Amino acid sequence: MSGRLVLCGTPIGNLEDASLRMMRVLGEADVIACEDTRRTRKLLSHHGIDAPDLVVYNDGNERRKTPDLVRRMSGGQTVALVSDAGMPGLSDPGYHLVRACVEASVPIEVVPGPTAAISALALSGLPPRRFVFEGFLPRKKGERARRIESLEDEERTIVFYVSTHRIEEHLGELLGSLGDRPGAIAREITKLHEEVRRGTLTELLEGVRIDPPRGEMVVVVGGATARRGQNLEPDELAARARALMDDGWDRKEALVQVARATGVARRAVFDALVAERKRES
Repeated sequence: MSGRLVLCGTPIGNLEDASLRMMRVLGEADVIACEDTRRTRKLLSHHGIDAPDLVVYNDGNERRKTPDLVRRMSGGQTVALVSDAGMPGLSDPGYHLVRACVEASVPIEVVPGPTAAISALALSGLPPRRFVFEGFLPRKKGERARRIESLEDEERTIVFYVSTHRIEEHLGELLGSLGDRPGAIAREITKLHEEVRRGTLTELLEGVRIDPPRGEMVVVVGGATARRGQNLEPDELAARARALMDDGWDRKEALVQVARATGVARRAVFDALVAERKRES
């Protein structure tokens, strides 16, 4: 007899957002695999659910714990997988266990629940019909710059997860590479201090510097559209950047400043400088 895996979306803040089905599944499961037993026990206790066997399943041990959980399900047990908040597998552990269950022909079910990315998108006031979820940007600056640069022509609304101590740095990088697009910062969604800040990336960055936000944050950025500088010839973009560099600005900052002033992507200014250099050589 084969058991099953049940992916359970848990509240992202307010414990009252737990669904009746999720509470039933957690109460009936043989095993609950969770990131943090303290967080999960708090959820269970709030809803009067007796804790079954709790197994820690997080980024540090998911590859090691996956085979054992699959064996338990193959032996007939039901494993409920939860993250600390939101849907397992979405910027949280879960993908490896799902893949292992697929390969072992273990049935998989899902109990939908709150998701910070979708909630922030709905709150942002930006077009929600078509969007891309980028999750957390790479920690290494070079990799992060390349990832952001790859989004310069993305026309869909873009959703990022950003930690508190990186919000200013990441907003500055998004502004420098993507230009001054509309955006929103949604923090502490469903919690007591829920807040949504809306404006251009420049306005959001200035606000973060004046009043640094705290807590869990989602940044939503508008997709690429017809920009203010779309009619500027490459020669004009290169000339503006060259003038700044002649005044002592380093090239990187000159690219950022011209991109902000014209609303074009930083890459367009860079390409214009490269083309200028080729013509002069």
